[in-house]
Amino acid sequence: MLTVADVLMMPMVRSADPVVLAGVDHLDRPVRWVHPTELADIGPLLRGGDLVLTTGIAMAESPEALAGFAQGLVETEAAGLFVELGRRWSTLPQALVDACDARGLPLVALRREVRFAAVTQAIGERLVDEQLTELREAQRVHDTFTELGISEAGPDEILGAVQQLSGAAVVLESGQHRVLDYRAGPGDVTLFLDDWERRSRNVRLAGRTTWDESNGWLVTRLGRRERGWGRLVIGSATRPPQRLVAVAERAAAALAMHRLHDRNRDSHVRRLHQELVVALLSNPSDAETLRRVDLAGIPVESGGYVGVSLRPALAGSHGRSGLAAQLDEIVAASLRAAELVRVTPLVAAFETDVRVLLPIATRADPIRLTDRFVGQVAERTSVTASAGTPVPQLQGADRTLREAMHVMSSLPEGQSAAGVHRLEDVHLRGLLALLADDERVRAFADRELAPLRDAASRASFDLLTTTRAVIDNWGSKSAAAAQLRISRPALYDRIAKIELILDARLDDAEVRSALHVALISEEVPRTRREP
Repeated sequence: MLTVADVLMMPMVRSADPVVLAGVDHLDRPVRWVHPTELADIGPLLRGGDLVLTTGIAMAESPEALAGFAQGLVETEAAGLFVELGRRWSTLPQALVDACDARGLPLVALRREVRFAAVTQAIGERLVDEQLTELREAQRVHDTFTELGISEAGPDEILGAVQQLSGAAVVLESGQHRVLDYRAGPGDVTLFLDDWERRSRNVRLAGRTTWDESNGWLVTRLGRRERGWGRLVIGSATRPPQRLVAVAERAAAALAMHRLHDRNRDSHVRRLHQELVVALLSNPSDAETLRRVDLAGIPVESGGYVGVSLRPALAGSHGRSGLAAQLDEIVAASLRAAELVRVTPLVAAFETDVRVLLPIATRADPIRLTDRFVGQVAERTSVTASAGTPVPQLQGADRTLREAMHVMSSLPEGQSAAGVHRLEDVHLRGLLALLADDERVRAFADRELAPLRDAASRASFDLLTTTRAVIDNWGSKSAAAAQLRISRPALYDRIAKIELILDARLDDAEVRSALHVALISEEVPRTRREP
């Protein structure tokens, strides 16, 4: 965009020895054309952005007439007024200078004679060149996003194209203002992303696209106003040109279209994968099931298979609808992780978890591959993960899937999301999870804990919580007291009361073991969910 300041720097204009007499703070006005004239009432004939060149021969002398002339230019939004000295004035009348300055109209005196035709030609050529450049860039943007649409490009390709077209950092954020993906710009991307969520929440979109000057962000909404699912942010320290706005909005449209297409494909793929996982759990040797797995693109002959169960790390904290959204996020993260580790798994969401059957390449390490896969998922969403023992053939898929489900059911709520949990990690809790529905185990737990439950209403403290803390920290009374936030003397007093209720000594290892088994049994879900 050509401005008055740019015109002043042009060689043809500089040869006229220009000096700015008024409107120095408004030299950033855009110049859309140049208009040489000697008419005193030229205002109504101008268009917005016209730059006026004159010698002033036909202009009146009175301050009122000069002020009226300036007002006429302002009303038509003229870019500025250039007056050549020598033919009418050796110095411009102060009344004209004051009138232009009061109205914010750039006024420039040309102290040397210059051919207006040459100035007009130079400015016109510059404007035409800029317009051609804009047209070429617009065509480039159009061609780029047309090609992305034809190839059904995903967010990776779209963000890469935006970064190339803008030359700046690009961020795709969720509706919760969390960074989903980004491309670094020429500057330090850590500074660009620093404290992102707080800064993003403070940006309000006046329309579809907004430039936030404080952050230096060009922000456009993804999706309709009432159903926006995220935003696209492009770094722009200065007010962005229309071309960059077009890039942002074309990219937003491409992302929205991909989401629509992906959602339609995903509904079919998800249903198919869920049916296949259920079929494998029910009868993994069924020939029709194996054929469908093969047609779905899952390798039926590989180096083995590993069942994985993925649960939101904070499952249950967002209600049923929130859990469904979390499971959807895990499915999306699993599909992306599969691309990165180059496997084609079955991925299916169930009531409380996402179950994945990972095919293992012939020479790949199944443990390392599983850990890499879960690590990629965890980078996108917080999960608790469990894995079954690898099986060599697809006909054993039910064993590894059920083992992963069993390990997951053995983990207590709030279990750390770090790493992959396997059968060897769950110990006694895993055994009790297997026996959770056995009436004898339930009767044992009820019998061991009955004295404490019966005395609960008469106690001044939580008997079960204190018992669990003492057993978990039997080697350190200080740790038990700290966990309960009481003093050691108070802890000793509570232990004595518990032993009196139980009519047993807690320093008896067998008593502690029985209580420990009973307490863990109470924590393990009694109904293990099957598909």
